[in-house]
Amino acid sequence: MKKPNGAVAPEGIIHDGSLFAGQGGLGLFAPHPVRPTKAAMRRAPITASPLSQNLTVAAHIRQIISQAEAGRKGYDAVQHGARRLPHKQPTQMTIAEIYQWIEQTPGQPHAIGRYQFIPATLKRLVRKLDMSPHETFNETIQDRLADVLLEEAGLTQAKRGEISRQTFMNNLAKIWAGLPNSTGKSHYHGHAGNRATMTWARFRAEMEKIFPS
Repeated sequence: MKKPNGAVAPEGIIHDGSLFAGQGGLGLFAPHPVRPTKAAMRRAPITASPLSQNLTVAAHIRQIISQAEAGRKGYDAVQHGARRLPHKQPTQMTIAEIYQWIEQTPGQPHAIGRYQFIPATLKRLVRKLDMSPHETFNETIQDRLADVLLEEAGLTQAKRGEISRQTFMNNLAKIWAGLPNSTGKSHYHGHAGNRATMTWARFRAEMEKIFPS
């Protein structure tokens, strides 16, 4: 299943072409570390009240993605299939230390952080933002990296009404395997054990708070 710039998503699926016409190549992500029950997938919305004025649009979308990808561990999440974990919490590691962990633990999943960055995606985004490998992989850095992917998926176009909410949601599902697309399944359903970790109805309800029409 060919996708962007040699990135892998989830690890084991090769990518060498852009997912979105006219945009840079996108890498994808490994599944949520802990698979929820059907009851959990139907639980109350992430935010019980209307979209908070204190949350930016990007921050709210990142919160939804975190629910699908990282669960309770958030910024310190490591893909559940990793047998050899990093020697420190991800938010305490430098990007260079993460690269070193990846190199020293071949043959296992390496998705890391709140947005479950896989190696090819992480390296591409670090290069794109011209980040130093000595930067700490903290909350701010992880959010910055994720925001690049939101833009590549069409966030600005969605805010301008140039693409529909559903198109944007499907684009997000092509990046994060834990999100469902409009079929109700992960874009990578069945590949390397991937499946959506929330229902389409819940995903749509959350996105309707951001894009009502």
